[in-house]
Amino acid sequence: MFLAVYRTSVFSFPVVSSRTFLQMSKLPKAHRFLDLSDYGRPMAKVIAHSLKNTALTPIHVTIAFVISGLIAVACLLQQFYWATAFFLILKSILDAADGELARIKKTPSYTGRYLDSVSDIILNALILITIWYVTDGSLFQTFLAFFGLQLQGTLYNYYYVILRNKYSGDTTSRIFENKAPTAMKGEKQSNVNILFNLYSLFYGIFDKIIYRLDRKAVESQKLPNWLMTAVSTFGLGFQLLIIGAMLAVGLEQWIVPFFIGYSFFILVFIGIRRGINR
Repeated sequence: MFLAVYRTSVFSFPVVSSRTFLQMSKLPKAHRFLDLSDYGRPMAKVIAHSLKNTALTPIHVTIAFVISGLIAVACLLQQFYWATAFFLILKSILDAADGELARIKKTPSYTGRYLDSVSDIILNALILITIWYVTDGSLFQTFLAFFGLQLQGTLYNYYYVILRNKYSGDTTSRIFENKAPTAMKGEKQSNVNILFNLYSLFYGIFDKIIYRLDRKAVESQKLPNWLMTAVSTFGLGFQLLIIGAMLAVGLEQWIVPFFIGYSFFILVFIGIRRGINR
């Protein structure tokens, strides 16, 4: 069975109120946790509300975060590292704003969800390839860092979707799926099919690896808040924040080794999850 973990696809991401800053507001109070990767949510809500009565759609905001990511890559090529950090953080904020706008306008879509995720993985690859280029690093190590970065994000979203399905009754994000979903009102089935196939192509291997490493996670009785907060450091927003910060302080040579080494915590977090649920 195909493991479909919707990542930073904020078209199905829980709403975060100002009183629950960086927490999962669609979860019952006892299961809300501090999400370190979701620091852009408050500003994203401001942006989304400012666009509420405009002709701009969530897809337009998704395109805006892609543009922001590409500008970050261009700045990185020129070694304008502070500017790179700014546009990476802006990308994270806009990555949350598209989903917020979809909820405000009540226009959720699978097209937006998959476009969001496909855009993320392409930008991640471009960012790491550019870091390899400007640092004259090892291409093999860069590949390992990219692979590790994607596995990290997959583990976080795997646990997060399990938690949402278990406690909130929300089924927008499904743990398992083996075919393209039926298009929602206002979107074309052909677009959904194409983007779902791209999603499966890009993410399938990471989903399968994480599921095989921790297939019993779906039966977990406990995913404590402190563990989810720790695992949220694997979220894309936090990953981009780390990259931006390391660039800004002149540690660009250490970005690739960092993500390779930090991937070790995939096994650590899985081990903790298993130990808690014995």
